[in-house]
Amino acid sequence: MRLGLLTACLPGESLEAIARWAGDHGYASLEVAAWPDRPGRDWEAAHLNVEAFGQADADRVTSMLDRHGLSISAVAYYENNLHADPAVREATHAHLRRCVDAARLLGVGLVGTFVGRDVTLTMAENLRLAERVLPPLVEYAAARDVRLVIENCPMEGWHPDGYPANLAYSPELWDWMAGLGLWLNYDPSHLVWLGIDPLAALEAHAERILHVQAKDVEVHAAARDRYGVFGQVLGRRPWVSGWWRYRIPGLGEVDWRRLIDALHQHGYEGVVSVEHEDPVWSGDPGRVRKGLTIAHRTLAPHVHI
Repeated sequence: MRLGLLTACLPGESLEAIARWAGDHGYASLEVAAWPDRPGRDWEAAHLNVEAFGQADADRVTSMLDRHGLSISAVAYYENNLHADPAVREATHAHLRRCVDAARLLGVGLVGTFVGRDVTLTMAENLRLAERVLPPLVEYAAARDVRLVIENCPMEGWHPDGYPANLAYSPELWDWMAGLGLWLNYDPSHLVWLGIDPLAALEAHAERILHVQAKDVEVHAAARDRYGVFGQVLGRRPWVSGWWRYRIPGLGEVDWRRLIDALHQHGYEGVVSVEHEDPVWSGDPGRVRKGLTIAHRTLAPHVHI
């Protein structure tokens, strides 16, 4: 097992600058952000230009990472593959295919993404839509020795009322995803605020986990008593529930000692990738790096046994 980080937390820095810092501070792998290079939401970045990525680019990136003692755990493009606008959906699929192409050239076997949701349709209708449009993407990846790993984030900010907008948020759906040829990028933080035991979910689906994201979550129970599990309604802002927030591993509710021990017991030999979305340790690159340092201090004793 190795400890890595998702580069999206440092969108304004070059991949080489991130690699230099990560290698110098005990990290072994990078989950490399590969969104299109245009303005997007927070916590996304373009550290690989997959829209114009050839073998020479792959050789350059691999050589640079080797100098810093790093590998790539996955190419990261977490977007809505069921977007309600067919044109946006097709553009998303086209970029995802370019991520797969880049992963093949880099010798990386995983590309991280979401299932997503068409928020104009019911959940049942979304399941049928996914069953139609996702298998060709799975087949495209498989033909290039790449597997798609799906993060179990609800992506509630994509829904106008804050309801789940990624059909991977619930363990109930993970077997359905497996039937489509999709694998799991397991992130325990989302399960905690949904009221799901992250350890029980891991134990039940360990064989589908090919990648792990390490993010924590801080829950304010008194605020939940006011707003309920679906979050604040009056004056609602996207991505703000009013009663929970993401934190750096070690500053929230997740029991990392037991969780990583369970991964060891199930033979997981992949990467635990820190996904830094902590608002306390954000705002400038220096604070982000301090957050990543806290995460390393929390996780490394359990990962490096």
